[in-house]
Amino acid sequence: MSKARVAVVTDSTAYLPPDLVQKHALHVIPQILNWEGRSMIDGVDIRPSEFYERLKTAQEMPTTSQPSAGQFFEFFSQVAETAESIVGIFISEHLSGTLTSARAAVEMMKGCPVEIVDSRSTSMGLGFIALAAARAAQEGLSITEVVRVARKMVPGMRVLFVVDTLEFLHRGGRIGGAQRLLGSALSIKPVLHLKDGRIEPLQSVRTKRKAIEAMLAHAQSETQGKRVLHAAVLDASAPEEARAVQDEVVKRLHPEELVRAELSPVIGTHTGPGMVGIAYYAEE
Repeated sequence: MSKARVAVVTDSTAYLPPDLVQKHALHVIPQILNWEGRSMIDGVDIRPSEFYERLKTAQEMPTTSQPSAGQFFEFFSQVAETAESIVGIFISEHLSGTLTSARAAVEMMKGCPVEIVDSRSTSMGLGFIALAAARAAQEGLSITEVVRVARKMVPGMRVLFVVDTLEFLHRGGRIGGAQRLLGSALSIKPVLHLKDGRIEPLQSVRTKRKAIEAMLAHAQSETQGKRVLHAAVLDASAPEEARAVQDEVVKRLHPEELVRAELSPVIGTHTGPGMVGIAYYAEE
């Protein structure tokens, strides 16, 4: 069996639906959830529904960790058995130590070129970049060309979201520039976004319903006049709100591709239950 010219790999915080992973020959390394003395594989050892239910009453908060350099080396080595080269696209280095582990593993690799890309994103922001790179690889592009496709997408990728409370982001140390909102967190529901790989406040309103409307209005304004649009609707144990957001995304943004993704425990640990968001980008 001949090897693929380029294999594209990512981590489990991309939340790519399994059918897209299979269709585009992506390889996914899982992140790790640590809770009550157990280390669990993200999205495998505990289902999101069970996780969010337990999180509501948990006395001990879960923590997360990235795969080690050794685990990345094993992962890359397995992928190298089926590919001549590897492009790894991972969660923002400002949100996780994943890139540090991946880069350390690359130093140990022999005989198989590996290029690493910082998505400066997560969830389907990361997922869309990995998908585009995988599609380019399937078209037969070289490793340099696949990396160029991925890196070109990074600046234009948008991820906006609304949380029920900033407390989970604060506890997990992922709050970024939204830190300054903590003092008034009880009276506002901020629209947050990823900016240069960090979580930053975009707009603050008084209710979650109005925050979701502000999020949608901002996305509509940003994509006005853009042609080929790709969008995803994200949620953490908020399916009804996500369905309503999905209807509005279809009506207002008219995306050519629309993906629905539920956050697994590793990112859900930091957003808390009730998060709803959107990721989107427009092709040039």
